[in-house]
Amino acid sequence: MWIGACTSSIGTWMQIVAQSWLIYTLTHSAKWLAVDQFLNGIPIFLFSLVGGVLADRMDRRHVLLGSQFVQMACALTLAALVGFHVVQVWMILCLSFVAGLAQAFGGPAYAALIPTLVDKEDMPNAIALNSIQFNVAVTVGPALGGIALHSLGQTWCFALNAASFLGPILTLNMITTRFLPVKTTESIMTSMKEGFRFIRRQGAMEVLIVLAFLMTFLAVPARTYLPIFANEIFHRGSETYALFLSLSGVGSIAGALTVAALGHVKNKGRVALTLLICLGASMSGFALSTNLTASCVMLFLFGGAMIGVFAMVSSLVQLITTNEMRGRVMSVYNCAFRGGMPMGNLITGKLVDLYTAPVILGVNGLLLVAMALWFLLVHRRVAEL
Repeated sequence: MWIGACTSSIGTWMQIVAQSWLIYTLTHSAKWLAVDQFLNGIPIFLFSLVGGVLADRMDRRHVLLGSQFVQMACALTLAALVGFHVVQVWMILCLSFVAGLAQAFGGPAYAALIPTLVDKEDMPNAIALNSIQFNVAVTVGPALGGIALHSLGQTWCFALNAASFLGPILTLNMITTRFLPVKTTESIMTSMKEGFRFIRRQGAMEVLIVLAFLMTFLAVPARTYLPIFANEIFHRGSETYALFLSLSGVGSIAGALTVAALGHVKNKGRVALTLLICLGASMSGFALSTNLTASCVMLFLFGGAMIGVFAMVSSLVQLITTNEMRGRVMSVYNCAFRGGMPMGNLITGKLVDLYTAPVILGVNGLLLVAMALWFLLVHRRVAEL
């Protein structure tokens, strides 16, 4: 499962490099980068709750397989459009929306499937190791994407991404573990309400979900607008953009390995909030830096802190949740976590056009620090976990 997911993630990041650069070269506007990210993420915000209900009612493996096939088709379509030189921005945006729709149903199924493959006490390690595969992809994917972009062209980046989905498809067909849901005649809406009631009964769960939304809303735009820093701040090309992504990914691997090494550490809430402070500080440091070496160091620290806090918060949610409610609870968490990305990108994109990327991302970093201090010192539900 790990290898298949890693293969797919590498292909996805190759496409992200090529697609972001393609949109930027077609439009030279931060707004369209934001719109692309918004359309890719908004289906997750809108439909993840329904996806969570399906993950608790169907074989999660089948739901995930369907998601992989749809994303493969989107990548193949984009490769064909670019290859025949008929691609337009609106076509890219439509395909981003469809791919996001597939992720809205595949995400809860994937999040709910992982805990069925490991023991509960190994959950933090499993989540951290799963984060490592994602960030191995963040490290290797942009590097391969940069090579493919310069040597083979954008068409091959999208085609290779389509081929990468064969890894998880084959892996999912090899898994023998099956989730057998209890048969129910409840409506989808009733099942969704049960999920919300479970979350409200858990106390700190609501705070964790709010925290997930706010931290992606403020932090993820830093990666979205890396092309602007590469092109307009440092006056470099796509190779610097790929370097930025790779360094962030190397930092993320270091962060994920640290979380995995900590294992069943006490005071997870306080650790997560401390990492959130580091995340905001390194983000502001990168945004305000005009030295390439210093920016690279800040991105490394940013990547490590970001995956560390994401993994810690996700593991806290998974540990609180029961298996029969896991699909619905993780869909709400996924909705908040992924929903913050398109909204943050869209609003940040508008502000970047009005002011500058360094100013807005610097402010976002300071807001992350302030939020972490609030939850650490004032509203202490998370800090006490």
